[in-house]
Amino acid sequence: MKVYRDIREKYSLIEMFKNPELATQITLQPFRAFSVDAAIIFSDILLPLEGMGIDLEFAPGPVIRNPIRNEAGIRTLRIPDPEADLGFVLKSLQCVRAEINGKVPLIGFAGAPFTLASYMIEGGSSSSYLLTKEMMYTQRSAWDLLMEKLCETILRFLKAQVRAGAQVVQLFDSWVGCLSPFDYRSFVLSHTQKIFRELKKENIPSIHFGTGTAGLLELMAEAGGDVIGVDWRILLDNAWNRVGAGVGVQGNLDPVLLMAPWPVLRQRATEILSQINGRPGHIFNLGHGILPSTPEDSVRALTEFVHEYSAGRLGPVNE
Repeated sequence: MKVYRDIREKYSLIEMFKNPELATQITLQPFRAFSVDAAIIFSDILLPLEGMGIDLEFAPGPVIRNPIRNEAGIRTLRIPDPEADLGFVLKSLQCVRAEINGKVPLIGFAGAPFTLASYMIEGGSSSSYLLTKEMMYTQRSAWDLLMEKLCETILRFLKAQVRAGAQVVQLFDSWVGCLSPFDYRSFVLSHTQKIFRELKKENIPSIHFGTGTAGLLELMAEAGGDVIGVDWRILLDNAWNRVGAGVGVQGNLDPVLLMAPWPVLRQRATEILSQINGRPGHIFNLGHGILPSTPEDSVRALTEFVHEYSAGRLGPVNE
């Protein structure tokens, strides 16, 4: 959004994340501009890593100056105190919750253990996840120790976000699609399962999100979450049949379609909604994050169309 870019010209990402007044303002921008059905806090999945002892920088993408490569390094990591180390996120949640005043739900979030571990090991983004998989395969005790520390960090943070005002939490496993089903079950499932099991005990609604995960959907459902996020690489009704009737689904429009002419965008949105056919438990969303060059008018038209379609106020849309 232009209003976001105007702020971004004045502040670094870290300054924006750590300033509750700015984070609140940015969180509310799409809520005020579009007819969205929820607000998600402006933050970043990597912020808890600082409290663990990780030297994190956004330059502009995330860079970790002291990557973790062995068990000795993992043992030096501490479990952050959410109030002390991430109080700025909690304050932002409190401020946003007060501003939206019950009009829509407020979503908090955290990175999943596998995705956070990958950033810590690789030192930033990766296309092959070579170092991450190497630790999994050759240093099993180190891998499990890292995942256990991350699980505890994530759980404490998510519960603190709920105390601060989040009504739903989303776990982002953005990189887990690089794994085979065998490796997901062997190295990830039990750890992610622990997080969702603990959230369920406290009746905290949860969304389990991943990308490139068409081969892992059944395993992700087994890991947990009240809603499973689905990207655009699979038909949504097929995905829902695979994860089972006991969960909802979120997705799954390709973000690039928001650049397409309106008739094309409308048709693709219709295809998704027709697959759902009014079945309760669907959150219409993109299959991944919105792209910087997305026209704001396309977002506005799409949200209005989805509401009209879901309310049954539209005639034929296939012309």
